[in-house]
Amino acid sequence: MSFALNRLGAVAPTAEEGFTPPGPGDFDLPPIGGGSTFEFMGQTMYLGVTKPMLQLVLAAAVVFWFFYAAAKKRSMVPGKLQYVGEVGYGFTRNSIGRDIIGSRDFMRFVPYLFALFFFILLNNFFGSIPFIQFPSFSRSGMVYSLAILSWIIYNAVGIKKHGFGGYFRLQSVPSGIKGPMLLLLVPLEFMSNILVRPVTLALRLFANMLAGHLLLILFALGGEYLLLHGAALVKPVGILAWLLFIAISFLELLIQFLQAYVFVLLNAMYISGALADEH
Repeated sequence: MSFALNRLGAVAPTAEEGFTPPGPGDFDLPPIGGGSTFEFMGQTMYLGVTKPMLQLVLAAAVVFWFFYAAAKKRSMVPGKLQYVGEVGYGFTRNSIGRDIIGSRDFMRFVPYLFALFFFILLNNFFGSIPFIQFPSFSRSGMVYSLAILSWIIYNAVGIKKHGFGGYFRLQSVPSGIKGPMLLLLVPLEFMSNILVRPVTLALRLFANMLAGHLLLILFALGGEYLLLHGAALVKPVGILAWLLFIAISFLELLIQFLQAYVFVLLNAMYISGALADEH
């Protein structure tokens, strides 16, 4: 079994098949153990449990188990596990919750922000963990579900505080603006603050996970194909491709962390904006 197969879960091409560059189709994983199919708009759709679904459940279980174990035996002098748990909690509590939402209201949102950050982070890291090697949020449906949940939460918070009419007025009518300019700005503000936010929130995470994993597949399988089936003159290019694969793998770890951080940071900013008395 090839190195690329172990690393990325994709089968390396043979010389007879030629090299087929990776594409979005590589992310359409069939159900585990088979499953039924149906046609929708000319495409074959699957019904069944897929690998990304199992990864979501696994990530939730691992995050719960880790922080439960870290908090189970608390002591004044923390052990290694408790220390890591406290650092993780303090990061989301202080650097995201308190600094963005504010010291008066942030504590009631910390559990959500904390769970959201580590759930996304682990699912992103799945793209770099051997034998899993698939970022869960490279599937758009997974990300838009989280974005819709966030959209419901920050809008519900704003409506609860300001009332239905008052909240949408704050989100749609810029302060200090009067006259005919409102005819232009009110629809734009409504679109930007109410309708477009969940789309851009999800698209940022999805696009980065998809593009990063495509690059890894391209350099890993392309480099292997050049080394095994390419002419002698192009074999050094295959070595270069693998070196780039290794470099991009480390860069991808940073991007996976940053995308989890940005997603939760924007959630905190949207909650803060929903609670604010002025727009």
